[in-house]
Amino acid sequence: MTGYLTDPPASAEGDALFAEDEADLGYVMNATRLWAHDPAAERALFALMGQVAAPALDLRRRAILVSATASAFGDPYCSLAWGTRLARVAGDDVAAAVLTGDDAALPAPERAMAAWARRVARAPHATTPADVDALRGAGFPDAEIFAMTVFIALRLAFSTVNNALGATPDPDLHADAPEPVRDALRSLRR
Repeated sequence: MTGYLTDPPASAEGDALFAEDEADLGYVMNATRLWAHDPAAERALFALMGQVAAPALDLRRRAILVSATASAFGDPYCSLAWGTRLARVAGDDVAAAVLTGDDAALPAPERAMAAWARRVARAPHATTPADVDALRGAGFPDAEIFAMTVFIALRLAFSTVNNALGATPDPDLHADAPEPVRDALRSLRR
């Protein structure tokens, strides 16, 4: 079983997804097994995410956006995966803090990004011109604000599918995560 679904039928496209995980991680992620039901959809979604993220969003900024989005949305899988990525580029304590909503260690532009990600994840219908003005005040032009918002929305779509269909974080993912990140996620589940 892959989450709540049976394993996907074997396909060259699915095998290619599995091979990429094996090469990058040494194992096949549960989310990849789930998305192997429609590898073309996974490829298209990630291609669009890459398109809107480049060139304004480097790895650190993507990690901040996904960590803030996923934790606000309640997605343990992406919180763990991207909290670990954020820890690698910003430090364990910064990553744990972002996951729990404490952005004090981030520079002002990144604090604004994290706050926006949480706002969009929790209540996109409740955003205001003042929320967008806070991003402008942090130095983001409208094109980058648009790109961040589309990126957040696409990450939410990915998280929604994974969560709705029962994809759970892999044991290897837990083992690779720094202790402060794992602690932050435990505190979010309470």
